[in-house]
Amino acid sequence: MLSLLRLAPTLKFNPISKILPLPLWLYNSFSAATASLVETLHDCDNKIKVSDFNLLFQSCTTIDVAKQLHAFLVVLGKAQDVILFTKLVNLYATLGDTSLSRCTFNHIQRKNIYAWNSMVSAYVRCGRYRESMNCVNELLSLSGVRPDFYTFPPVLKACAHLVDGEKMHCWVLKMGFECDVYVAASLIHLYSRFGVLDDAHKVFVDMPVRDVGSWNAMISGFCQNGNAVEALRVLNCMKVEGVKMDKVTVSSVLPVCAQTNDVISGLLIHLYVIKHGLEGDVFVSNALINMYSKFGRLQDAQRVFDCMRVRDLVSWNSIIATYEQNNDPTTALGFFKRMQFVGIRPDLLTVVSLASIFGQLSDQRFSKSVHGFVMRHEWLEEDVVIGNALVNMYAKLGSMDSAQMVFEQLPTKDIISWNTLITGYAQNGLASEAVNAYSMMEECRMVTPNQGTWVSILPAYSHVGALLQGMKIHGRLIKNSVCLDVFVATCLIDMYGKCGRLEDAMSLFYETPRGTSVPWNAIISSLGIHGHGEEALQLFKDMLAEGVKADHITFISLLSACSHSGLVNAGQWCFDMMQKEYGIKPSLKHYGCMVDLFGRAGYLENAYNLVSNMPVQADASIWGALLAACRIHGNVELGTFASNRLLEVDSENVGYYVLLSNIYANVGKWEGVVKVRSLARDRGLRKTPGWSSIVVGTIVEVFYTGNQTHPQCTEIYEELRVLNAKMKSLGYVPDYSFVLQDVEEDEKEQILTSHSERLAIAFGIISTPPKSPIRIFKNLRVCGDCHNATKYISRITERDIIVRDSNRFHHFKDGICSCGDYW
Repeated sequence: MLSLLRLAPTLKFNPISKILPLPLWLYNSFSAATASLVETLHDCDNKIKVSDFNLLFQSCTTIDVAKQLHAFLVVLGKAQDVILFTKLVNLYATLGDTSLSRCTFNHIQRKNIYAWNSMVSAYVRCGRYRESMNCVNELLSLSGVRPDFYTFPPVLKACAHLVDGEKMHCWVLKMGFECDVYVAASLIHLYSRFGVLDDAHKVFVDMPVRDVGSWNAMISGFCQNGNAVEALRVLNCMKVEGVKMDKVTVSSVLPVCAQTNDVISGLLIHLYVIKHGLEGDVFVSNALINMYSKFGRLQDAQRVFDCMRVRDLVSWNSIIATYEQNNDPTTALGFFKRMQFVGIRPDLLTVVSLASIFGQLSDQRFSKSVHGFVMRHEWLEEDVVIGNALVNMYAKLGSMDSAQMVFEQLPTKDIISWNTLITGYAQNGLASEAVNAYSMMEECRMVTPNQGTWVSILPAYSHVGALLQGMKIHGRLIKNSVCLDVFVATCLIDMYGKCGRLEDAMSLFYETPRGTSVPWNAIISSLGIHGHGEEALQLFKDMLAEGVKADHITFISLLSACSHSGLVNAGQWCFDMMQKEYGIKPSLKHYGCMVDLFGRAGYLENAYNLVSNMPVQADASIWGALLAACRIHGNVELGTFASNRLLEVDSENVGYYVLLSNIYANVGKWEGVVKVRSLARDRGLRKTPGWSSIVVGTIVEVFYTGNQTHPQCTEIYEELRVLNAKMKSLGYVPDYSFVLQDVEEDEKEQILTSHSERLAIAFGIISTPPKSPIRIFKNLRVCGDCHNATKYISRITERDIIVRDSNRFHHFKDGICSCGDYW
């Protein structure tokens, strides 16, 4: 204030007229019209009205100009004009300087409630919530001025703790303002912000009069706290009482319709919007686009967008995200280009959508451009959302090294950051890395796992067969009542199924809400990989009887189950039903299952005809399924044809070279074996080594074929020697056709004995109690000789031996396998 008063002597008085001339610095600071007004105000001398200063206040756009106006008012002798100096308090706050607001406020000697309310509001507008609380406490306890109903709404917004809010509520009751609609609405917002909906609803119910703002506050409170059902109930009560929805109501309720999957209510609200002329409001239109996006109604969303007379950045972001989130990245990119054409600059949310778009398009070059754009704007350090989007983008591209690098650069990592990294590893087949990332997250203790975490990590546990870790998570979920969530429960069903605990998977399935196809698909798939095709078909019929609609994933699971069980006619029935009754156009995965179904059963001509007549071009998975069938049934001619087609579409997958090599080896065409292996070697491809794992206690032991480095190697091979002798006494004869090397018979027997699954089984026998089950996980298809040997071992040791290979489960018991020797 003193610095402002020092400006006063620079004003020169006219000794003749005794009228203050207009200072030069005011001419330079204000517009010509405003300067003319100031000169007129001088001529009026003491007859100046407060309203005459409004244009001057409106002209102050910087702190310096505001200070000059402040000095001018002091020189005019207006220093104790409460109204003018309260306007100065508001002006300084609007320009972002609450210290000058407070200094000006302190020099008002006779402060009225208008001045106090302005100071409190000034602090709130600038985010200085603690100072606003101190100011209102000073008003209530020291000022002697009685608050009015304008005092409490801003300060209730400033409450950083529920205790502060409850204290203010007590003052509201004491002062008798609880019936004021603005105060009550502020209390509703306060309790909703802290999740105390019972108190918010009590305030709402006790209101003698409710305006539309009060209804909006209560609806918004339920929406913010995820209680969609209550939000819609309040909306219905609002309609019953004849209160019309406004744009705020509509914008609040439309997301609730999407959350509850209530498309009918959403359409009715859209009809209301049109009927009452609200479609011209940009906020309402944006909310409609987002709602239709959640329902996957892309044409309706675009229709709303096309009808908008005015579009803001949120509108463009909404329509881009609509197509991006509904797996149409090409159209989304087209809208982004249109947005650039009309001159709308992208913001952080636009770039988040772009990261996902280029990830879906597998566009490495533009993905790196997005990353560069983010780095230039330094958004990575400002907002974790964009960092998470980049991690997700690189994960979709399969560049997990880049995803890990971005993740490590994030200054702050929230639970979404960790979930995105874990999911990226799991979806790219790096289950062990996903498990390690989850362990790191648990060790840092900076975030709390949520539904997304469990949905991310459980599939990784399924892949590596980490049953104990999965069971620990199940126990944790039961303790926190999270496993009631259908998606988490489905992941648990999948985990138990893929870890060989089919009975547990079935029990959990019947405890899970089954109103959608998601849990049904999981249990049908689990039954399929265990070879229970008939049971899978029966469950499918039960699913239809319960009124659950099958989707394309359901039929993939069904066709796969039929394939593993050799149910050719049932598989053909499912394939026809999918198209005729459900109108589902077969994808490459469906065709792949059918080729596998025919091929496994020996109908190679049917499989080839299906591939030849497909309306879409066959990819590597289709030709790979046909080649694998040729491997099983020894069809060299068709296998060679399929391998040639394979090398045209995917020449970098070493597994296909191995399959063709095995076909030649089975029929003794060693020159073909040499040729194929040389071709793979010339292209720098290396065969994936076969491995098998077994969990003993909490330790995962991994064995490779021919492994001799294990600490218990001597005991393992001795156990195998003893078992081999016992098996031969029971009639076991080694099948040397599974030795794909041109060596002598004694070497062939040694090679068969040292296969990874046999090493793992022998280790399990010497490391676990007698007659206890042994669970083996293998990365490749189990060979026929090992399959036969394991049947003998189960009989000799009186153990259940469960083997999960790359295709399915084998349950060996009493010399019999659950697959019936069909796999």
